[in-house]
Amino acid sequence: MGRGGPAMRYNERELLSLARQPAEKAAEIRMRVPKKGSVLKKRLVKLVVNFLFYFRTDEAEPIGALLLERCKITKEEENVFSISFIEEPERKYCFECATEEQCQEWVEALKRASYEFLRRSLIFYRNEIQKMTGKDPLEQYGISEEARFQLGAHRQ
Repeated sequence: MGRGGPAMRYNERELLSLARQPAEKAAEIRMRVPKKGSVLKKRLVKLVVNFLFYFRTDEAEPIGALLLERCKITKEEENVFSISFIEEPERKYCFECATEEQCQEWVEALKRASYEFLRRSLIFYRNEIQKMTGKDPLEQYGISEEARFQLGAHRQ
C-alpha cells in the first residue's frame, strides 16, 4: 500500500483495519498521484481519523494511504484541491470533485483531521470548560499535566 507524508513505518495490518473503520467523509472522486504521466482516475477516497485512504472503486483493500500531518491542503480551482507535504512540496496529490461545494467540504474536513488541529481544539475547549466550571476536565483522566495538552507544548 502506498504511503504519503513523512517517512514513517506503519503496521500494514493496523492500517488495513483502520481503513475498514467508519469514515468521517467518503466519496468517489477523481484523483491524480504524484507520478510522472499520472492522470486523474476515479477513486473511492475515505477520511478516517487523520488518514486519507484511497481505493480502486471495485476493491475492498486500499491502494494507498496519506497521513494528514505536516501537509498543506490547497484549493487549486473551484472543484480541485491538492495535498502536498512540507518535506516534499513537489509531491502533490490532486483531487477533482463533482462540485465546488463538495471540494470545499473536503478541504475543510481534511484541515480538521490533523493531530495539531485536534490538539489545539482540545486545549481551547479545556480552557473554556475550566473557566466555566473552575475544574480541569482532563484531571479525572490523570493526563492534565502531560506536555501535549499544554498550550505551549510542541511535538518532537
